[in-house]
Amino acid sequence: MEESREDHDDGTVARVAAIDIAKASGMVCLRVPHDTIEGRRVQKVWTVASTTNAILELGDKLVCQGVERVVMEATGSYWRPFFYILEARGLDCWLVNARDVKNVPGRPKTDKLDAVWLAKLAERGMVRASFVPPKPVRQLRDLTRTRTVFVQERTRHKHRVDKALQDAQIKLSGVVSDLFGMSGRAMLDALAAGERSPRILADLARGSLVKKKPALVEALTGQFENHHARLLRVLLGTVDHLTAQIDELDRLIVQTLEEITTPHDGPEPGPGPSAGVSARAVAENLDAVPGIGPATAQIILAEIGTDMSRFPTPEHLVSWAKLCPRTIQSGAKNTTGPAGRGNPPPAFGRGDPQAQGRPRRSRQRRCPHRHLPRRPLPAHRQTPRPRQSPGRRRPLDTRHQLASDQ
Repeated sequence: MEESREDHDDGTVARVAAIDIAKASGMVCLRVPHDTIEGRRVQKVWTVASTTNAILELGDKLVCQGVERVVMEATGSYWRPFFYILEARGLDCWLVNARDVKNVPGRPKTDKLDAVWLAKLAERGMVRASFVPPKPVRQLRDLTRTRTVFVQERTRHKHRVDKALQDAQIKLSGVVSDLFGMSGRAMLDALAAGERSPRILADLARGSLVKKKPALVEALTGQFENHHARLLRVLLGTVDHLTAQIDELDRLIVQTLEEITTPHDGPEPGPGPSAGVSARAVAENLDAVPGIGPATAQIILAEIGTDMSRFPTPEHLVSWAKLCPRTIQSGAKNTTGPAGRGNPPPAFGRGDPQAQGRPRRSRQRRCPHRHLPRRPLPAHRQTPRPRQSPGRRRPLDTRHQLASDQ
């Protein structure tokens, strides 16, 4: 017989507080044991503004009440001030998934009732804490996610450059594999500077493109006007600005990795205390794995941190990262459900953000209504069916009788 760990520790909490967080305020529910009557609990609900002074005052009040745990629902990014300030005050803060604390359907829904329901679930140990990394890892995550967004924006503006060239009948992207390579960028700068001669522009080719000069002359022959030149200058300036910001973020990410240390997993090197391993060294070890580049290794460390004690087994980590299907078992039937959706930034070996533009969307997100029945085609698109004249209908078989005749 398998013994469960929950049999010894049911997770109940005597003094608990729950916060239903909104944009400008939070509804706080405090539940503590009664002073004189055993088995009865005292409940208090009030509203707290989401300003720094109000949250600090709330932290002092909860500490005076001896609150053992503060539970709050993940609501956008509005939970961050409450979580960070109360955590710095010394309180045990739990961030829970809104899916796990949904109220019973059919009951009224208000902020007060949601806070009371969350507090009741927390005091009975019926919630699970979400993974919130420590402050250095959170700062690294902010940098990597911002870099991913900037890379996507730069790719979007590169596509706009090609769109402007197509509008001017310049088919350069059909001949050049990389429009922003050395040769392609030189031609774009010359076009923005006012050069219009296809032969002069084709002479800017370098490397293997020198063999394609006739094709380049044909592709650069178009109707490129001053309007396209002004638009191209703006787009190229935006691409250069985003490239400079990405380089700065790369420098800050490397600097942050140097400041993060992880405990040494192997045997102690000596009698003195271990200095730990730098997160940059861990990123270099991840870079040695096939399919993981330097940027992907940095994203992995930013998303899961360096402390693997938060995940009991590798299977827990894979499940948390939404990389394995969900198990569904009912009776003798075992099926698998969808893996679910994790955080938006592409991580865990899906390629470096510099090599990919926007994250690839799943088929369900591209076709959210594919489970609905198809709409009928318009009348002008329907294929007319040949009508059969009444005289040529198939005769009714006499063996087919109605149920009433039987």
